[in-house]
Amino acid sequence: MAGLAEMIGRDLEAAGVHATVESARSVQSIDGVDAVVLAGALYASRWHRDARRFAKRFATELRKRPVWVVSSGPLDDTAITKQFPPVRQDASVIDALHARGHVTFGGRLESGAKGFPASAMAKKLAGDWRDEEHVQRWTSSIVEELDRVGTAA
Repeated sequence: MAGLAEMIGRDLEAAGVHATVESARSVQSIDGVDAVVLAGALYASRWHRDARRFAKRFATELRKRPVWVVSSGPLDDTAITKQFPPVRQDASVIDALHARGHVTFGGRLESGAKGFPASAMAKKLAGDWRDEEHVQRWTSSIVEELDRVGTAA
């Protein structure tokens, strides 16, 4: 199965929205980008460093575009059944960028995860809790909003 960002990109493309998926670390410019979905994994209730750095590096430009923030992390099915409030770093990014929304999706942890604490967690929590239908429903809401503001193309 593809990564969460690829799932979101695929669903946007299927709805007729041009989407480019890149790691936050590798993005050099957001010129020509009409909207941004900024996704980051959660580790110990902290949002991934690359997502935080991306938000800070492009803050001025991001405030001029529709932005949505995504977290990925619970290693169970709770992200499907309840809405999680954003962790502190997500909340500050949402406020700073005037993001239009936030969602938390289930995470994934491979059984062969390396390093501590991932390898210790994998002994009990390995699995994939990303729900494709949950991602599709949420992505559809983005497409509807982009259609309303005229940025979907």
